[in-house]
Amino acid sequence: MGDRITYVGLDVHKDGIVVAVAEGGRRGEVREYGRIANTPAALQQLARKLGQEGGQLRFCYEAGPCGYGIQRQLSALGHECIVVAPSLIPKRAGDRVKTDRRDAASLAKLHRAGSRRRCGFPIPDMRPMRDLVRARLDAVRAHRAGRRRLHLDRVPARRRQATAGCAGPQV
Repeated sequence: MGDRITYVGLDVHKDGIVVAVAEGGRRGEVREYGRIANTPAALQQLARKLGQEGGQLRFCYEAGPCGYGIQRQLSALGHECIVVAPSLIPKRAGDRVKTDRRDAASLAKLHRAGSRRRCGFPIPDMRPMRDLVRARLDAVRAHRAGRRRLHLDRVPARRRQATAGCAGPQV
């Protein structure tokens, strides 16, 4: 039983995570597990409950505003967890219905099939450098906006001064 792999698709939101489980093998069953809270304790309990049968767990979720905390936590628990770029997930033509359950199930299926691209994620040591770069970009943008504002304020004044002594076109 130790060589059995279970693929877990997570559709992550701020308040909750929708979970789908795909059994290993080509024709393994894909089933909805349910919804859990988006807390470290709930995620740890999910990993413990799914891993009770002794198989290997492989998690997958879409990159989004919730960050990489889930990936770090699951990796610290000893499970493989990948983050997938949403733009690189293949979609069928005409498939317009998008629900959390369908997203979680499709992530689990694609992870099992191996047809997903891993998204690069920063290590925790990089966070201060990323914050510094973002702060510098914000300062540069504010500086440019200020220069533009000054330039636009001066242009009408210069034009007024240049045309003050002119009587206008002679007809």
